[in-house]
Amino acid sequence: MARGILRVLDSLISLCLVVVLLAFGAYSVYALWDNNQVYTAADIAKEDMIKLKPSYTVNADGSISSDDASFEELLAVNSDVVGWITLDGTEVDYPVLQGDTVLDYINRDVYGNFALAGSIFLDPTCAGDFTDSYSLIYGHHMEGSRMFGDLDLYEDAEFFSENNTGVLITPTTVYKLEIFACLLIGSSEDMIFEPSYWTAENINELLIFAEENALHINADVISAIRGDENPQIVALSTCSSEFTDARTVILARMVSYSS
Repeated sequence: MARGILRVLDSLISLCLVVVLLAFGAYSVYALWDNNQVYTAADIAKEDMIKLKPSYTVNADGSISSDDASFEELLAVNSDVVGWITLDGTEVDYPVLQGDTVLDYINRDVYGNFALAGSIFLDPTCAGDFTDSYSLIYGHHMEGSRMFGDLDLYEDAEFFSENNTGVLITPTTVYKLEIFACLLIGSSEDMIFEPSYWTAENINELLIFAEENALHINADVISAIRGDENPQIVALSTCSSEFTDARTVILARMVSYSS
C-alpha cells in the first residue's frame, strides 16, 4: 500500500517537473519571439525613415546647405519631428522627435504607434529648433546597434579618438557635431539632466564637469567651445548596465551652417 502511494507521488512529481520544464521552454521561445518582434519593428521603422532622411549639400566654400523641402515628407509622417541625427562610425542615423513630455516617445515610434524601441527624442524643455545653448536627446540602448545602442562604443578610448564627428539636421540649419566627452553617470545627475540650467553665460561649468568626470575628453574641442561667443552643446543619453540607473552620455559641440 505504502509503496503504491510512493509510486503515485513519484509519478505526480515527475509530471509536475515535466509541466514546469515545458512551461519554461514555452516561455523561453515566447521571449525570443517577442524580442525578435521588437527588433524587427525597430529595423522596419528605420528602413522606412532612411528613405526620408533630409539631404544637404557641401558648398565650394565649405558651408553646408540643407534641403528644406526634404523635411516636408518627414513632417507629413509626424509633425513632432524636429531634426535628424547621424553619428559617424556608428549606426546612429535617426529622426529626432519632441513630445510634450519625456514619456511621449519613450515607447512610441515615429508613426505614433506603441513600440518598445521607442524613438530618438529631444527633451521637451529644450527649444525644438535647437537654438538653446544646451540640448538633451534620449534614446533606448538596444542590441544590434539599434537606436542609441552604439553610444557605449565611445567608452573605448581608441573608438572615441577615431570617431568624433556627426551631423544634426534641422529644417533650417545643419550642425556639424564635434564630440568632446563620454561620461558614465547616474540618471539623477542634474548637470546633465536639467537642460534649462545651461546658458551661454554659465556653460563653462558644464565643461569643467566634463573635464573632471568624463571617461574621455577632447581638449581641443573644449578649448574651441570656450572661445565661442554663443556656444551650443548637445548631449546624447542612453541606459547603461554598468551600475543601477547608469547612463552613457556623449557631449558634442554644435557648429551651425545656415541653410
